[in-house]
Amino acid sequence: MKRICLFPGTFDPITLGHTDVIDRSLDLFDEIVVGVGVNAAKTPMFPLEQRIEWIREIYSDRPKVKVISYEGLTVNTCKEIGAQFILRGIRSIGDFEYEKAIADVNRMMDENIETIFLSCSPRYSTLASSLVRDVLRYGGDASQLLPANIIRQLKA
Repeated sequence: MKRICLFPGTFDPITLGHTDVIDRSLDLFDEIVVGVGVNAAKTPMFPLEQRIEWIREIYSDRPKVKVISYEGLTVNTCKEIGAQFILRGIRSIGDFEYEKAIADVNRMMDENIETIFLSCSPRYSTLASSLVRDVLRYGGDASQLLPANIIRQLKA
């Protein structure tokens, strides 16, 4: 059976912390689907299409990485794409507690979908999209926070 994993998030924007988790999980799964979630409660800085395009560009040479957008429950998206796993990056104990609660509810909704927690590399443990958005909003240098293709496009 093909091991398909959904890595959900808003990726507004995708950071080096996100790509670190994806890159390190490539050997664990046959297919990684990056699910760019649409959350009605959030107003993103970057349009959905732009976020998807950035991720596709980053992983254009990695055929096992796919990108989709989705709305609603993550477990329902897992069922739709045939994913048995949900991948979550953990930066801190606070992240773990929050993510574990979500994983527990997901397991109650579908016990066949397993959540895999992957701790971030130490250099990305404080990196959050909200902090990156603040750096960008106020004209700071985000080159140590974002993939190179995004930096190039933002400077253009």
